[in-house]
Amino acid sequence: MNVPEDLRYSTDHEWARLEEGTVRVGITDYAQDALGDVVYVELPDIGTKVTGGESFSEIESTKSVSEIYAPLDGVVVEVNAELADAPQKVNEDPYGEGWICVIELADVSAYGQLLDASGYRNHVDG
Repeated sequence: MNVPEDLRYSTDHEWARLEEGTVRVGITDYAQDALGDVVYVELPDIGTKVTGGESFSEIESTKSVSEIYAPLDGVVVEVNAELADAPQKVNEDPYGEGWICVIELADVSAYGQLLDASGYRNHVDG
């Protein structure tokens, strides 16, 4: 299981990368592996207000449909439109080209409340 040290994680298996007041968000390697082959990603609309811990999108695989949860409060300011034609990028590169959206944070300091890599590994193993 790949858990990059430079990211933060939610207990719902999303990752977040802080980028100057915004976070780039995707699902973790653990989550994409559990889902199996991703065949569709429902992208949120730009301008959507999201609340940490609440669902804002869905991801469909050959096994199931799963909710995607916002790691933090904010507003969606960018989406990865390439996933419409290439949803498999979530499986191939979950921490790179498989990102889902960018959220402008309501409170940047809340980023520190997410799990670090060690905490996320403990959550998954626990």
